[in-house]
Amino acid sequence: MKLDNSLEPFRAALESLQRLLHKFDDRGVIIGGIAVGFLGRPRFTADVDAVFLLSTRDIPKFIELARGENIVPRTKNAEDFARTSRVLLLKHAPTETDIDVSLGVLPFEEEMVERGVTTSFAGLSIRLPTPEDLVIMKAIAHRPKDLEDIRTIVEKYPNLDVKRIEDWVRAFGEVLETPDLWGVINSLLK
Repeated sequence: MKLDNSLEPFRAALESLQRLLHKFDDRGVIIGGIAVGFLGRPRFTADVDAVFLLSTRDIPKFIELARGENIVPRTKNAEDFARTSRVLLLKHAPTETDIDVSLGVLPFEEEMVERGVTTSFAGLSIRLPTPEDLVIMKAIAHRPKDLEDIRTIVEKYPNLDVKRIEDWVRAFGEVLETPDLWGVINSLLK
């Protein structure tokens, strides 16, 4: 079986990122459009997104090991930017694929990584969040494309753990001061 055409350009970058993830004891998951392509329906994405459970003091070691996988900073002050924004802006040099690595620290991110599973398709194995956790992440962002991503995941996984999704979406809704967030997401889960 061939990898879907929308994911094929990312194969080398994903393989490098997955090897890097192994070097950090699988303390991360691939998220974003790539995860939606595996867990929902393939769609256009311009980059690769991931969450790694890393402290800011791990950034230099991470960048050093990333270079060994041909993943390099795409900004001059990548370390400083990551310390303030908790996002490392990288790129897979051979393919020029942008890679955004969020430094996870929230309890939800820790749970998401612990619950993550390795998924294989067409000879490519990557570590992904569960469908429920991807729905939660998409609910937090709640842009139109994220809401559409939720719909595609729900179509593929009709027996999602709605209680888990509700608990986390309600909690994030309070923090983000969007009390109607659960109502919007709940309507997509039906």
